[in-house]
Amino acid sequence: MDGGVLRYIQISLKETDKVVEWTTVMKMDTKVLREQILLMSSLFKWTFFAVMAGAVVGATAAGFLLALDMAIGYVSSFSAWRYFLIFPALLFSLYFVRTFAPEAAGHGTEKVIDAVHRRAGIIDLKVVPVKLIATIVTIAAGGSAGKEGPCAQIGAGLMYGISKIFRLDESDRKKLVICGISAGFSAVFGTPITGAVFGVEVLFVGQMFYDVLLPSFISGIVSCFVASHLGAGHLPAFAVNVPVLAPGLIGWSLFAGIFFGIISVFHIECLHAVDKKFKSLNIPDWQKPLLGGAILLVLSAFFGTRYLGLGMDTVDQAIRGYDVPIAAFALKSFAMAVTLSCGGSGGVLTPTLFVGAAAGSLFGNLFGLDPSVASALGLAGVLAGSTNTPIASTILAMELFGASIAPFAGLVCAVSYVVAGHRSLYPSQVM
Repeated sequence: MDGGVLRYIQISLKETDKVVEWTTVMKMDTKVLREQILLMSSLFKWTFFAVMAGAVVGATAAGFLLALDMAIGYVSSFSAWRYFLIFPALLFSLYFVRTFAPEAAGHGTEKVIDAVHRRAGIIDLKVVPVKLIATIVTIAAGGSAGKEGPCAQIGAGLMYGISKIFRLDESDRKKLVICGISAGFSAVFGTPITGAVFGVEVLFVGQMFYDVLLPSFISGIVSCFVASHLGAGHLPAFAVNVPVLAPGLIGWSLFAGIFFGIISVFHIECLHAVDKKFKSLNIPDWQKPLLGGAILLVLSAFFGTRYLGLGMDTVDQAIRGYDVPIAAFALKSFAMAVTLSCGGSGGVLTPTLFVGAAAGSLFGNLFGLDPSVASALGLAGVLAGSTNTPIASTILAMELFGASIAPFAGLVCAVSYVVAGHRSLYPSQVM
C-alpha cells in the first residue's frame, strides 16, 4: 500500500476517534445536564409544596392551639365541680369520633404512621375537624393527653387533601403527608428542627427516610414561624446550668440512659396494658368512659390534680429544680393510659415529656445530682426510649436547653433507645 494512502487512513482514523470522543462527551454532558435539570425541578417542586405545607398546617395548628388554650381557660374559671365534666367529655369524645371519623380514635401519631405505611398515605379528611374538636373537649375537661398527636394527624390529613388537588402519585403523596406530620410537630412545640426530624425519624425504627428530609425541614421551619406569628406553639423557655463535660459525668450520663430506658419501658407497657384491659372489659362501651373518668377523679383526689390535663406546669417545675412527687412519672403514665383507653382523644408526647421530666427529678434527687439538669435529660431520654427517636430527642434537648447539653443528651438518648429495644408507644413503626 502506498505510504501517502496509509498516512491518509491513519489521519482519518484519528479524526474518527476524535469525533467519537466528542460525541461521547456530548452525550455525557447532555445526560449530566438532564440530571441537573431534573434535580433542580424536583428541588423547586418540593420547596413549593413544603412551604405550602408549613403555611397551611402552621395556621391550622395555631388555630387549634389557641382554641385549646381558650377552652382550658374557660373551664378553669369554674369551681372545683368542673372536674366532673370529665364524664360527659369522655363520653362525647368516644361517640363523636366513632360516629364521624373512627380513624381519629386514640392518639393521632399512631394513626398517621399506620396510614403512611399501610394505606399509601390516604387519610380521611373528616379526621381533621373531628380530631380537633374531640381533643379540645378531652383535654379542657381534664383528660390526661397531649396536643401534638392531633396536630400531626391534622397536618397529615390536610396534606392528603392537597395531594388530591394536585393529583400526586403515591410516592409524592406519602412525602407530602410526612411534611404535614413534621409541620404539625414543629407548630406545637415551637422547635422547628426537632419537629422536622421527628416527623421523619418516627416512621421507622433505626432508620430515616432521607428523601423527604429537606422538605420536612422547610415545612417544619415555616410551620413553626407561622404558628409563632399567630401567637401559638411555644414550650416554656428554660434556663439550665449545664456542667462542663468531664469523664465522671459521662459515666453518670450512661447510667442515666439506662434508668430512663427502664422508665420508657414502663411507660410503654403501662399504655398497652391499660388499653388491653379496657378492651377486655365485658361491659357496654358507654360505661368505659364513665369508669375511666371515675379512675381519674379518684387519682386526682388522692394525689392532686397535676396529673389531669396537659401537665406542663409540672414539667416546668421539674426543670427549674423544684420538688416533684416521687411517683409523679408513674401516676402521669397511668392517667394518660386510662384517658386514651377509655375513649379520650389526644396525643402521647406531652404526657411523655411530663413522665421524663418527673423521672429525671427523681433520678437527680436519688443520686445527689442537680435535679434541673437531670430533669432536662430525663425529658429527652424518656422521649427517645418511648418513641425510638434518639436523634430528634437529642435535638429537642439542644433547642430547649442550649447546645451545651448536647453531649449529655446524646449519650442519654442513645442508651435509653437501646435499653427500650424495639418497644414503642407507636406499634405501627416499621423496623
